[in-house]
Amino acid sequence: MSTSPGTPSTPGAPGASPRRRRARLTDGPLPILAAAVLWGTTGTAGSMAPSGAPAPAIGAASLTLGGLLLLLTTRGAWRLFTAATGAEQRLLAVGAVAVAGCPLTFYPAVARTGAAVAAVIALGSAPVFTGLLAWATGQARPTARWAVATLAAVTGCAVLVLGPQLTGSPAHMDTVGIALAALAGLSYAVYSLLGGRLIGRGHPSAAVMGAMFGAAGLLVLPVLLATGTAWLATVRGAAVALHLAVFPTFLAYRLFGHGLRHTPASVATTLTLAEAAVAALLGITVLGERLPVVSWCGLAVLSLGLALLTVPGRPGRRGSR
Repeated sequence: MSTSPGTPSTPGAPGASPRRRRARLTDGPLPILAAAVLWGTTGTAGSMAPSGAPAPAIGAASLTLGGLLLLLTTRGAWRLFTAATGAEQRLLAVGAVAVAGCPLTFYPAVARTGAAVAAVIALGSAPVFTGLLAWATGQARPTARWAVATLAAVTGCAVLVLGPQLTGSPAHMDTVGIALAALAGLSYAVYSLLGGRLIGRGHPSAAVMGAMFGAAGLLVLPVLLATGTAWLATVRGAAVALHLAVFPTFLAYRLFGHGLRHTPASVATTLTLAEAAVAALLGITVLGERLPVVSWCGLAVLSLGLALLTVPGRPGRRGSR
């Protein structure tokens, strides 16, 4: 759904109405930022789980319940498995494995390196992986604006999350944990690109996310059963699992899929660095945590990087797509 370069009807092109400019934001960056806000609640909600709940079990439960909810409530998700071509079915399969790989690599990384280091490596590496993979596969060539915005956002994210450690004694770095966190970022990059490619081929974004996450939920179900489900029988455990399944999984990925229809995956993964800012602010307001001045500086740099991608820029002489 695009027009030829330079036509007045192109959103953001010279002569485009304010309504079209607003539609460009609400169709692309804003749904992705809304998804990042929901993802930012994950850490706070997870910290409220019963003490006996293993971290991998929490991640597996949220993906299993949320993924199946996406699959069962999305019109056309089941049909996508059979209506897609052979090549598209392979994209769905690889995307589902990548979705399942996120919690299976990220939570062990948290256990080995700590939540702050794992979050910075996973969140910070995802936009870089996405840009490089998109370039290598010919989907998109990184622009100077994306490179500057991503550098600012990744730097700000790192300073924001690691601020308390930067002002104290240096922590021990576990190389296996770092590698696992990077794999989590790579997994996120892979399924974002594959989801964007399927959506770009004309498949409904909700159906793509429903099929991909429904299959991933089935893949991680054995992990949930193996790590134990007793904590889900408690009121607190059930409430945490329900929140993680409905908001950071079901609703967030509906929004993310809609945003991918109008936003390149490389830009989308950079915008989702807003998750770190939301998580930090919730830690302050809900959990009573404190941030040093250096972390607030990182939050400012992160916000500037996101604003650079969110605010529509002036198109070149050839127009914008």
